[in-house]
Amino acid sequence: MGAPVSAGILEAAVYVEDLDATEAFYGGLLGLERITRRDGRHVFFRCGEGVILTFIAEATRQPPDDPAALPVPPHGAVGPGHVCLAAQAEELNEWERHLRDNNVEIEADFFWPNGARSIYLRDPAGNSVEIADKTLWRRA
Repeated sequence: MGAPVSAGILEAAVYVEDLDATEAFYGGLLGLERITRRDGRHVFFRCGEGVILTFIAEATRQPPDDPAALPVPPHGAVGPGHVCLAAQAEELNEWERHLRDNNVEIEADFFWPNGARSIYLRDPAGNSVEIADKTLWRRA
């Protein structure tokens, strides 16, 4: 028997060092809605139908204070991660201008063989952030 079909990605996590810089980047520069913040641990942002979780890795490696109330196992990562925001193809020129107007270095800007465009930049913690045409992974 095969696995049930997933309905999609609900959340993705990246690990950061400075929550103020993280909030300025994801909330300010990228315009994502902040859902919640717990100083010293995390800031969560709404991104379309999903959520981007930004954690301070050391804090998430610690077991929860009350495992009965929050039975989430410790986790965390070392090194830069990656997250990709979906955009309409016609919005990518606007994103490029917005990033350049805010003096954000664009690490890469190119078209994939299927014609979808991706723009890559880095968040303050060094994570790779991609803004891509939402058709990038669409089935043929």
